[in-house]
Amino acid sequence: MILSTSTLPKIGDRITGNATPPDDGAISEWLGSDAYGQWTELRTWIDASYPDVFTPDWLYGGQNRGWSLRFKKTRALTTLVPEYRRFSAIVVMGRAEREKFEERRYFWRPQLVRAYDDAKTYTDGKWLTLPVWSKDELQDVTELLMMKRPPLRR
Repeated sequence: MILSTSTLPKIGDRITGNATPPDDGAISEWLGSDAYGQWTELRTWIDASYPDVFTPDWLYGGQNRGWSLRFKKTRALTTLVPEYRRFSAIVVMGRAEREKFEERRYFWRPQLVRAYDDAKTYTDGKWLTLPVWSKDELQDVTELLMMKRPPLRR
């Protein structure tokens, strides 16, 4: 599996090479221990919050976009993009989610509001790509996902 171009990888570079989806070992090595811990924490949270709902699906977006892990039933919950020493979560917010976000606008962290305001709105919604660097960003992503689709209660 090719993990980067011929140059040394830079923060944010994606895993490319379409032979096979990356395994946990490749993800761990590419992300590094801190980011891999957050990656694992978010995946565990999704599994616990939405039991038996999502079967993660690896997608290959070509040489520029690389590999991503999508969590989708009928509508996508999120797509996780492993990047060098971090990962990003893509959250598509439809009209209802944007209205909910605006209702709570002044309760969100300023960094998240800035990312929301900067995100382009398409016909199917506003596409937020949120790099996860710390526990704060991880918390932002889980709160957005809970707003988008409330966790199941068992």
